[in-house]
Amino acid sequence: MSYRNLKVVVRDGVAVVTIDRPQKLNALNVETLGELDAAATELAADSAVRGVVLTGSGEKAFVAGADIGELGSLTAPLGREFSRRGQRVFDHIEQLGKPVAAAINGFALGGGCELALACHVRVAAETAKLGTPEVKLGILCGYGGTQRLPRLVGRGRALEMLLSGEPIDAQEALRIGLVNRVVSADKVVSEAEALVQKMAANAPIALRLTLEAVSAGLDGPLAQGLEHEATLFGLLCTTEDMVEGTRAFAEKRPARFQGK
Repeated sequence: MSYRNLKVVVRDGVAVVTIDRPQKLNALNVETLGELDAAATELAADSAVRGVVLTGSGEKAFVAGADIGELGSLTAPLGREFSRRGQRVFDHIEQLGKPVAAAINGFALGGGCELALACHVRVAAETAKLGTPEVKLGILCGYGGTQRLPRLVGRGRALEMLLSGEPIDAQEALRIGLVNRVVSADKVVSEAEALVQKMAANAPIALRLTLEAVSAGLDGPLAQGLEHEATLFGLLCTTEDMVEGTRAFAEKRPARFQGK
């Protein structure tokens, strides 16, 4: 597919998706959200794509937030639908079934921070800033930030960010567990690609079900999560990839997974 606001390049099984609105600091308008949703559908269905990197165009911003120009006229019903639309797109990304990394090359504020939270791992440039400034506009995070941020960094640290609206730098984000790695700005995309490639070298079905197990487990009690984990473990024992993986280990050679 062709997109107006995205660039998609596939290298060595990893799709690099660049949000390309540098004149708007890659802000997420309705059209861009729709394109992200379409791209997620396309990449999930493409067996040649084993993982995804999301980043922003230019050197200033990953995504500077939602497009403020679309917020001013929202009523309560329209505002709820505005929020639900973004939540659905970010859920789609989180549930892609393949590893997704955010390469945070600059400002990740508001909806941009929430987009990074929907990715499975995050690599930040040393110059990156992350924050949830919605309260400064009289609103709150609408694309999942009030739910994903506490799950990732804990209630206290999340509330400090959510209630102050103040951004944090990359090193602080690393310290509290908001990002996985911090690298120089010129290496942020390549580092994210390398991380995804390392993950994508493993069995595709095992990756998908591991993502499912973690996501489902976080939403329920431990006993329920353990039961679900055991069920998925049993399913994986029926796959050709499990036979290949155990055989390759015994034969001291790299496994050749087929996603079967």
